[in-house]
Amino acid sequence: MESNKTLCTRCVTGTLHQGTPEGKIEYIDGVQCYIATPSGDYPKEKVLLYLTDAFGIPLVNNKLLADGFAREGFKTVIVDYHNGDSIPVGTMHRPSQGYDLAGWLAKHTPEDSLPPLRKVIAALKAEGVTTFGATGYCMGGYYVFQLGFEGFLSAASAHHPSFLAVPDDLKKYAATVTAPLLINGCETDWQYPIESQEQGDAIFADFAPGYKREYWEGCDHGFAVRGDVSVPKIKAGKEGAFAATVEWMRKYM
Repeated sequence: MESNKTLCTRCVTGTLHQGTPEGKIEYIDGVQCYIATPSGDYPKEKVLLYLTDAFGIPLVNNKLLADGFAREGFKTVIVDYHNGDSIPVGTMHRPSQGYDLAGWLAKHTPEDSLPPLRKVIAALKAEGVTTFGATGYCMGGYYVFQLGFEGFLSAASAHHPSFLAVPDDLKKYAATVTAPLLINGCETDWQYPIESQEQGDAIFADFAPGYKREYWEGCDHGFAVRGDVSVPKIKAGKEGAFAATVEWMRKYM
């Protein structure tokens, strides 16, 4: 089955979250990154790669989540795998007013997006990093799978992933990847609907490295990064998905 390489409305809408980012922008082998570093001692040989939705580093929500992982003890690196061309945050509340989503996607294929990820991983390895986890949101979930396919990961977490070819990508992961996989799914998701989530449960039923799917009732695609936290079920889902990923990375990364 071919993957669905289109963006749904919920991929490009959502709510801005409140807070002041605490990390900093640095360039790793020429690739822009947002780096959130724990304030206390932490394992220097480990890095959590944060793979964003289409809004990338400019979206404050992404930076705040990365800061949250750093507070939990993980050095977290958001890699600009959009090559400086994330979807403008200002389009979030008016996605139908002329922004060329199809044109944007045509410029952000795996051939465009994987090279900066590989460069950053190689540079971090040269600095002594030996263990990588990855957490991805929306299209970032797709790239968690791609990094898994390339053997980079020790642990993986995907939140409402987009673009996956179901069941092919799930079967490929189960057959070829050794990184334990957590998927944060939700009730309403055109990109990774309940039927796909249940297929994943069956495919990964005997996945020896480890598999878990969390299901967040009352949430829809994007809830874990752009959800409206004034809605109790969405707030619970966003916070629960974050906590589940922290627990997963502590166990496996």
